[in-house]
Amino acid sequence: MRITPSILTADFTRLGETLESAISSGIDWIHLDVMDGNWVVNRTITFGPALIRSIREKVGSEVFLDCHLMVTNAEETWKQYVDAGVDLVIAHIEAIEDPSALISDLHSAGVQAGLVLNPDTDASTILPYLSSLDLVLIMSVVPGKGGQSFMPEVEEKVRTFRLAIDEQRENGGRNTMLMIDGGIKSHNAKLVADWGIDIAVVGSGLINSKGTISENLDEIFTSINE
Repeated sequence: MRITPSILTADFTRLGETLESAISSGIDWIHLDVMDGNWVVNRTITFGPALIRSIREKVGSEVFLDCHLMVTNAEETWKQYVDAGVDLVIAHIEAIEDPSALISDLHSAGVQAGLVLNPDTDASTILPYLSSLDLVLIMSVVPGKGGQSFMPEVEEKVRTFRLAIDEQRENGGRNTMLMIDGGIKSHNAKLVADWGIDIAVVGSGLINSKGTISENLDEIFTSINE
C-alpha cells in the first residue's frame, strides 16, 4: 500500500521544509485538500490554485499531485486546479450534477479523474462510472469535521470497490486505484491494506510533532508488514 501525506496538518509557514522532508523520505505523491468554506460541514477554507501552483514549482514534475475538491462548484472550477499543475482531480459525487461530463473534461485536459464518496454514501453512486475513473476515494471520516475517529464500518464499501476494480482489470479494463482518507495512522494502516486499499492518505499520523515524517512513515510501514 502506498502512503500519501495530506498537508493540512503542516505548519504552512514552513511548508517548503515539510515538502522537502516528505520527498527525502521517499514520498512521491502529495494529497491536497481544497475546502471552499461552504460545502464541508465546519465551513473551513483551506487553500486554492495559487498555493497549489507554488507547491508544484517547489516539488517539480517528479512528484504526483492530486487535489481533493470539497467544494460546491467543482464542475465550474476544475480547470483552475489543472492549470495550477495537479495530475489528478478528485470530486465529490454528492456535489456534482454530471459525473460523466466532468470525467470526460478532465481526461480531455490531460489529467486523471477521480470521484470520492462520503462514509454514508452508497457505493452504487460511483460504480456506474468506474470504468472511466482513474481513482476512487473512500472517506473514512466526514469531510471537514475535525477530531473524528476512523470509521471501520466503511470496510464493506472498500471491499465492494476492490472486487469491482479487480474484475474490471481482469476483463481488460482500467486499473482504477482505490484510496482511503480519514483517521489513518500506524495502528490501523495494516487493516485498510488488508481490505485492499492501494493508497492511504495520512495527515496527523505522518506530519506531527511526535516524530519526523521519515520516522512516522517507517512506523506505518512496519505496522503494515507485521
